[in-house]
Amino acid sequence: MTNTDCIFCKIIAGEIPSFKLYEDDRTYAMMDINPFHDGHCLVLTKAHCVNILDADAADLAAVLPTAQKISRAVEAALEPEGINLIQANGPAAGQTVYHYHTHIFPRRLNDGALLNWGHAPGDMGRIEDVYKKIMAALD
Repeated sequence: MTNTDCIFCKIIAGEIPSFKLYEDDRTYAMMDINPFHDGHCLVLTKAHCVNILDADAADLAAVLPTAQKISRAVEAALEPEGINLIQANGPAAGQTVYHYHTHIFPRRLNDGALLNWGHAPGDMGRIEDVYKKIMAALD
């Protein structure tokens, strides 16, 4: 399934050029053209879906092996000090293209990327309350 208004669907269809790294039956990997660092790549589901909430489970299962393959190539080619896999769902999470994709984000120590948060103990009562809400929604 494709969406004729989606830039990623147009890229996958070959209507818009990309720096394609890899493609299989379910995934498409390419360079991000708005990179934070050299080696910033994307892995897309070939089937159009807005985000993880409406993606087909088989498509999601195919994304991780492709991300691993591309991450290994980034590691070998660029020797970053770390790699983040980032996947955003919705505007508050930073999603700007509404087609499921995972970022492969090479990192350097003190690179200024604002992706990490401080680790501080949480309120166990509050954590338990939220846990119970999520457990109820899983049923």
